[in-house]
Amino acid sequence: MLKDDSTREDAASADAAQAAPPESLRRVAVASFIGTAIEFYDFYVYGTAAALVLNDAFFPNLSDLNGTLASFSTYAVAFAARPLGSLVFGHFGDRVGRKSVLVASLLLMGLSTACVGLLPGYATLGVWAPVLLVLLRFLQGVGLGGEWGGAALLAVEHAPRGKRGLFAAFPQLGPSVGFFAATGIFWLLSETLSDDAFTSWGWRVPFLLSFLLVAVGLFVRLKISETPVFQKVMDRQEASRAPAFEVFKRHPKEILLGAGGMIIAYGLFYTATTYCLAYGTKTLGVARGTMLTTQLVACLFLAAGTWLAATRSDAGGRRRMVLIGSGIAVVWGLVLFPLMDSEQPVLIALALGGALFCMGVVYGPMGAYLPELFGVRVRYSGASFAYNLGGVLGGAVAPLVATRLQGSFGSASVGWYVSAMAVVSLLCVLALPETRERELI
Repeated sequence: MLKDDSTREDAASADAAQAAPPESLRRVAVASFIGTAIEFYDFYVYGTAAALVLNDAFFPNLSDLNGTLASFSTYAVAFAARPLGSLVFGHFGDRVGRKSVLVASLLLMGLSTACVGLLPGYATLGVWAPVLLVLLRFLQGVGLGGEWGGAALLAVEHAPRGKRGLFAAFPQLGPSVGFFAATGIFWLLSETLSDDAFTSWGWRVPFLLSFLLVAVGLFVRLKISETPVFQKVMDRQEASRAPAFEVFKRHPKEILLGAGGMIIAYGLFYTATTYCLAYGTKTLGVARGTMLTTQLVACLFLAAGTWLAATRSDAGGRRRMVLIGSGIAVVWGLVLFPLMDSEQPVLIALALGGALFCMGVVYGPMGAYLPELFGVRVRYSGASFAYNLGGVLGGAVAPLVATRLQGSFGSASVGWYVSAMAVVSLLCVLALPETRERELI
């Protein structure tokens, strides 16, 4: 009888916890969206710069191919740091709360990004320039490793019953907007500055804008409250003492398969953006402004796929939407580079847009799917680690592998690599359950 009473109490508490007034829910949606948009802007600014100028600024003594690989390697450093960030921020997020951790991650990410814009190049600092660049990139990764999980939980744990996919769509739109803003600023600078001005100082402007964006993000995030679901855990003094240890002990399957499900989302994104930007400008000889324009168009497809799949997942299920996106990506991987190699801007935009639409269909539902796989005591740690481990497996290595494959076997091999990542994600998600009907408490 006591167990039944406890179950009813928990269910009632869950309903009450998520019955926040509309004003609060709108504030939560805006805070989760703005925070991820700013943090992903910071992350993508580096990716665009890595594809366009960082090899010249920080690795001038290397050949074009090796300089590009070195630039992409510094890019990959942040992915290696992201699981560490997910464990550090996840620990405190599951111990002391979501809100304070989100503020700390925003500060770390934003200030690290802005400092890249102030960092002198190799001509001034010599070998210390790339060393400091790697350090700042590492700190970026640590910050972003704590960002996504907190933003997703902020939305999901505030969401009304039956609308978790809808609310999780807002932080999931952050990458679309952040990428659009980062690419748009680079496009504007590329079109208005001479090549000499762009490569000497113009590329630094998007990094320095992070100072302003951090201030905006802090203003928004300091106004939100702790999630009602986690507040209940704190009121009962039931927070985990060692959330990372607990989540690895109780949920190893969910961590590994969740990370596997994320591989194709990351792989598609960083192949279609960072790698294809370098491939289009340096191998195909497409004008920098043209490639940036096609990426801006493609970003609209990413936003559409993200919103469509995330909102549809409340009715059709998270798992089903992710499987659909992964299945389409298997096919699109084989189409991507024949369209790219046409060197026609419209077909290039179609190639990149299709890839990012597939990515959005996978990525959109993950905002609710990964948090729902874990219990509230370890949700921050579990969802964050799975998400960021998928980033290492799918995003960190994608530009590096693609560059090597193209150099050795041609562009078609890169398409096969994308399709292989999609198959891996498809199989991982098939081994996971549907979660949309699960209670969060």
